[in-house]
Amino acid sequence: MIAPQRILPVELVRQFGKSVASPVPDLAAPALLIARLGYPWLDSNHYLAKLESMGSALADKFTLSDKPNMPNGPIDAINKYLFQEQGFSGNTENYDDPRNSFLNQVLDRRTGIPLTLAVVYIEVARRAGIRVDGVNFPGHFLLRFPFGQEHDPTNAVFVDPFDGGSVLSEADCRALLRRHAGGTMDFDSKLLAPATKQQILTRMLGNLKRVYIGMRAFPQSRAVTDLLLAVDPSSLNELRDRGLLSYHINDYPSALRDLETFLQFSTRNEEGEDDSHEERKEIWTHVKTLRRRMAGLN
Repeated sequence: MIAPQRILPVELVRQFGKSVASPVPDLAAPALLIARLGYPWLDSNHYLAKLESMGSALADKFTLSDKPNMPNGPIDAINKYLFQEQGFSGNTENYDDPRNSFLNQVLDRRTGIPLTLAVVYIEVARRAGIRVDGVNFPGHFLLRFPFGQEHDPTNAVFVDPFDGGSVLSEADCRALLRRHAGGTMDFDSKLLAPATKQQILTRMLGNLKRVYIGMRAFPQSRAVTDLLLAVDPSSLNELRDRGLLSYHINDYPSALRDLETFLQFSTRNEEGEDDSHEERKEIWTHVKTLRRRMAGLN
């Protein structure tokens, strides 16, 4: 049996892992590597040049005579440039379109989900010399204009890139959490802390994985797990998922390898021990089936 060909070359996955681990505060380059999932022949340089051009255009608006005072002025200027002049907006009509998670398509179509619009916002602002942080807020990615102490949420202004750059107070963020979490999560100011590069790209991949699994696009879903494991090779959950996805697409050798490794390294958690035990039993059943099938192919 010939195993299905992987969508992403091994070297691209390695390149992505190095890009995520790099201390350079660049989200665009690794985001465009993610976009190769849907556009294998994508010319990243074209879109990096587009971001540079947009950053330069934004910087030109901040002349010595009318450069805005921090932090509110840059918000108005960036919002006007991106959402009015460039026409970016949240995709409310087809939120789960996978193109919303591909930076090239967001730049071409001028629409996306909160996270990818935030990446455009951050990268254009950075190129114009303005710092904007991402906020890995539950259910709805946000932006953060810091001033004063870097990690103090009281010294920041929050922006919703999905809503035309609307400025949010902490009370607005609390209401947003209630809307998305349905009262299942208590508000904590730590939820408004700056997101790391790794957190942003992991969330981008998680969104894409959810969409692909919903579409039953299992080869693409497995490719996403390859990238997630490049970010965090120790993630047993992603290793398990990649094994199960390989099983779905009849790549039995890969499935067996990942699921056996999962069983080898996973241990019962003190909390939820029964769930962990049941999961291990189910994975073990898959492993035994895979071993029989592999033996039958030899």
